[in-house]
Amino acid sequence: MILREYPGFMFRSIAQNWALFVGMLMLMMANGLLVTLLSVRGVAIGMSAGTIGVMQAGYPLGALLGCFFAPRLIARIGHVRAFAALASLCSIAAVVHLLSSEFQAWFAMRLLAGFCFPGLYVISESWLNAKATNRSRASLLSAYFVVQTAGASLGQAMAGFDDPTGALLFGVASILISLSLLPVLLSGNPAPDYVPPSRMSVLRLARITPMGAFGAILNGAAQAALYIGMPLYGLAIGMPPAGATLLVVSATLAGAAAQFPAGWLSDRIDRRIVVGALSTVCCIVATALMAGLLNAVPFAGAMLIGATLLPVYSLCVAYANDHLTASQIVPASGTLVLSLNIGILAGTFAGPSAIGIFGPSGFAGFIALTAAATAGVAVFRSLRSVAPQDAGTAYPIAVHGVQTAGAMHPGAETPQS
Repeated sequence: MILREYPGFMFRSIAQNWALFVGMLMLMMANGLLVTLLSVRGVAIGMSAGTIGVMQAGYPLGALLGCFFAPRLIARIGHVRAFAALASLCSIAAVVHLLSSEFQAWFAMRLLAGFCFPGLYVISESWLNAKATNRSRASLLSAYFVVQTAGASLGQAMAGFDDPTGALLFGVASILISLSLLPVLLSGNPAPDYVPPSRMSVLRLARITPMGAFGAILNGAAQAALYIGMPLYGLAIGMPPAGATLLVVSATLAGAAAQFPAGWLSDRIDRRIVVGALSTVCCIVATALMAGLLNAVPFAGAMLIGATLLPVYSLCVAYANDHLTASQIVPASGTLVLSLNIGILAGTFAGPSAIGIFGPSGFAGFIALTAAATAGVAVFRSLRSVAPQDAGTAYPIAVHGVQTAGAMHPGAETPQS
């Protein structure tokens, strides 16, 4: 491909799938808004940090079910109907939070949202993957995750625009989810036939690439603690709700900015060195935050943690792909996301619980532990095995709440509709 032709080709590829990108932007805005809003509103109505953690844990629990059943739903009723059904349920879940402040109702709605949102991501990615070719897949993948990052960041920022104890923001989240249906339903771009991917167990993946499997689990746990614990920390140190939500936004944006440099560097040196270095710095910064050394500059702490924590998952995925055969890449991609969700489930409990036990900065201590463990795995695997000579490219992968179980990979060709 001639370099100067690439931008035009990329934009044509994106333009052909505009409906999916617009719908995903709105979905991620709603998801980012709800994740942050529920933590802030939970504090306002008197929930403890531990209770908020258990409530938020409904999302990854539902996600484990959603990632399993979504492919069956698509195969049975098609992409468009499945998208409409799951989006409608997500919209209902957002509104029900206004009808009750009971823990049981909130947990049930997070469980429902966790089931539906990842299912929507699976639908979107499988649709996009089926429309892509080897020539367009990398550009579409990068654009897709940029849209996800932008949407989640905008949603998190919106949580500070109004009183979290009011009804407006929940209504906005519901409207965004409903609006995401319009471009998908009204677009003239036909949905592709769905080809269910083959599966790979977590244990088999761990045997093939321990760094990939354990790195995904540990990073998922740390990211869950970050997204749920950071706004609680901000409120606890006296920041207004708007400032607490901006802490999460700053961490997300710093992580997005660090994705490409981290991927570029890991394409040129052993990925385990990059993972180990980022995790070590993350551990140091999180420890400093827990010790109260960064309370005067919380945004600097949030950005440093985001920049050193968020890129690690995509590096683990790239490292895993380095050790997989072509036939293993598609099933392993879903298993990596399953591993991530297992970690997210653990972090959703542990992050807020650490705040309840150790104080406002307790979540940072949990992040420090997971970062230290990730660095340890990277060092251990570096001593046990040799880095592959023909490494693939590290593509940016955004993780907000729960990521997808789709099978997009630049080198995995799929049948075209």
